[in-house]
Amino acid sequence: MDATSSFASLMSALEERSAAVGIIGLGYVGLPLAASAAIAGFRVVGFDNDPAKAEQLNRGRSYINAVTDADLGRLVSAGRFTATGAFDGLVECDVIVICVPTPLTRHREPDLSYIEETGRQVARRLRPGQLIVLESTTYPGTTREVLKPLLEASGLAAGREFFIGFSPEREDPGNANFRTVTIPKVVAGDGAEASALVTAFYGAVVDKVVPVSSPDVAEAVKITENVFRAVNIALVNELKLIYGAMGIDVWEVIEAAKTKPFGFMPFYPGPGLGGHCIPIDPYYLTWKSREFDIGTRFIELAGEINTSMPGHVVEVLARALDARFRTALSAARVLIIGLAYKPNVSDVRESPSFKLMHLLEARGAQVDFHDPHVPQAPMTREHAEYAGRLSKEYSAEVLAGYDAVLISTDHDAVDYELLASSAKLVIDTRNAMARRGLARPSVVKA
Repeated sequence: MDATSSFASLMSALEERSAAVGIIGLGYVGLPLAASAAIAGFRVVGFDNDPAKAEQLNRGRSYINAVTDADLGRLVSAGRFTATGAFDGLVECDVIVICVPTPLTRHREPDLSYIEETGRQVARRLRPGQLIVLESTTYPGTTREVLKPLLEASGLAAGREFFIGFSPEREDPGNANFRTVTIPKVVAGDGAEASALVTAFYGAVVDKVVPVSSPDVAEAVKITENVFRAVNIALVNELKLIYGAMGIDVWEVIEAAKTKPFGFMPFYPGPGLGGHCIPIDPYYLTWKSREFDIGTRFIELAGEINTSMPGHVVEVLARALDARFRTALSAARVLIIGLAYKPNVSDVRESPSFKLMHLLEARGAQVDFHDPHVPQAPMTREHAEYAGRLSKEYSAEVLAGYDAVLISTDHDAVDYELLASSAKLVIDTRNAMARRGLARPSVVKA
């Protein structure tokens, strides 16, 4: 099949919704995309290494809030979605979207092993007329420099026999105002025909696509979005320390500042960064910049400030225990509210709560957690020692039994009035109590 016929055939299949779509990686990015593509009319196959996930999904049971059991069940029943761990099925897919993790190594360097292994899996089944799109967040150049050569090792040529592109994921778990189809989708292909195909595919799935000139630009867009957030969160975290020393409440400052209708965007301090993107992605750019002998002092400083926040919170807690009860941290019982990294979700990736638990226990404290969305701590790469630990019951008696309760994640499902009336000491890293009119002498902001 020559380039012209490969392009024309695939474009026709996309326009008619007859193209089969394969999504590799069925997590917080891949599963919502798979459901959205199936709802748009495509037949979708989801691929995942975890056979338990595939079995659960094929029974119409979702493990992600963005995809309901009802929606998933209808798609499975209609034959529009199926999940599998058998990667040989990739050969039947006209479009293959890669949604695999891109973590950091212990030395804070990019770990592209998931992309590389997935690329090799796809290359073994690659056939003419397929479109391969990477969604995993990574440094500019990854699609061209890493994924493309892996795929061309199959003997097929990109831009002639198959097509390749990049479209950064923009999921925001727990955000009720936006979902996959309503978030504008940045898209790019490696060449004009690839760009047209990527635009056609996503244009059939989401409300708005934003084409850019190359995969490198699209990769840079996602890195820029996350660097922007990381730097601004670091700024307000530093302002928290400065204003705190002056006796000024940084949250009150931000609430007043955001009334300005121009020139200001509110960001809020916290106990550290969580989630798969913001704590990780800036370091991808830092690593890549070394290739060009360019330092990233601003980005690295922001990272230092943000990663220091758990230590600051622990120090505030230790001082409050000593000042109020003459209790040493080494003798204290502490309950952490929230294991998830952000409110109203069960996602614990890179959650600062794990770091808080580690620091507190290293100081001798006895630490438990309560999270209405996380009944049991899952296995994580960095904090495997907490896997299986159970969320504690939430009651007046339980709260009163701790020397301090530390709010790390401000879930809406938590009864904060009960916390205000029952806890001896509350360390609030999210301004959760004051926002609910529950400022008390027992509440200390950190």
